[in-house]
Amino acid sequence: MTKLAIAVLVAALTGAATGTLRAAVPADAQAQVQQVVEHFRAAIIAHDQAALEALFVPEGGAWFEVLGEDAFRRMKATKPDLSRLHADNYRHFAAFVGGSRQAIEERFDNVRIHTDGAVASVYFDFVFLVDGKPNNTGSETWQLVHTNDGWRISAMAYSDNPAGAH
Repeated sequence: MTKLAIAVLVAALTGAATGTLRAAVPADAQAQVQQVVEHFRAAIIAHDQAALEALFVPEGGAWFEVLGEDAFRRMKATKPDLSRLHADNYRHFAAFVGGSRQAIEERFDNVRIHTDGAVASVYFDFVFLVDGKPNNTGSETWQLVHTNDGWRISAMAYSDNPAGAH
């Protein structure tokens, strides 16, 4: 009986702690993070490099592209030294967006946001379109921090499955 009583007490305390944490989350934190997602999407469509850059922590962030399994196998066949992982930064992507002469858009599906009001994670599936046609697809995850100036993306990683890699 003692083991059962301890298990019930631990479960109750865990539930209470989780309830306390959830109660402390500002009611609008999730909506604020969702707005970052919307501003990101809108900045890409508008080719607005400055607006895109403003969504990121200016220093110390991370950006990683990971080739999907099919794309990696196909590309490695012709480039044996190819690395599956490519580290970059948001500035290169923002410059690409700002300088693109083609219509570009990133569409998000299955967006999931988790936050405690100070940090947040966003995970979603995406399709990146160029001139209305899929250029690449994958899953993307962001880490965000709540700064004095609002929510900023501090890290991003995404899988890359280029069109034609399947």
